[in-house]
Amino acid sequence: MHNEILIVDDHLVVRTGVSIILEEKIKNVFISTRDNYNETLEFLKKKKMDLIILDINIPGSRNTAMIQEIKEIQPEVKILIFSVYEEETHACPYIVAGANGYLNKLSDKKMLVNAVDTILKTGNYLTPKIVNELVKASTNKESSNPLDKLSKREREISELLVKGDGNIEIANKLSIQLTTVSTHKNKIFNKLNIKNIVELISLFNKPNGLNI
Repeated sequence: MHNEILIVDDHLVVRTGVSIILEEKIKNVFISTRDNYNETLEFLKKKKMDLIILDINIPGSRNTAMIQEIKEIQPEVKILIFSVYEEETHACPYIVAGANGYLNKLSDKKMLVNAVDTILKTGNYLTPKIVNELVKASTNKESSNPLDKLSKREREISELLVKGDGNIEIANKLSIQLTTVSTHKNKIFNKLNIKNIVELISLFNKPNGLNI
């Protein structure tokens, strides 16, 4: 029995490095790769996968919406989000959306292998940090992460702003009006009590999103 794994990342070094590590450490894995979201969807319509290692910041990204769209094509496929963003600030929305695990790209080789092996064997990979955040959310306790104040659309726009996209680019990517982007942007700044993109980036990069 073998496992089919798809690595989706727009950086060749990441795709190559992860492939080498997994082929070396996990038996009977067959690795495929894609570098953008649209090609990923087309690939999944043609070939069944056991696990997708998915970066958030890929061309065509739909953020958390990608999880449902992928599982509409392959309901049984497992998804491990592999991102530069910290677990505390970004994992929960993706897990709630249906992802089976979340791993920071700064994790070492042992953690990567363990995450992939665990998902293939048990179906999920949840670190204590993620479990803790999920418990907070399920018990309706006030989150320590200010980013949780944002709506789904505001979170999408925030992530694009952090990536460096301007209002016009965001409007085109999300198929919304330019004025709508401006309105959401103002709401984001007000909810997070910030004044500019630099402060928004700071929130995204700090553990728990705490600006202290």
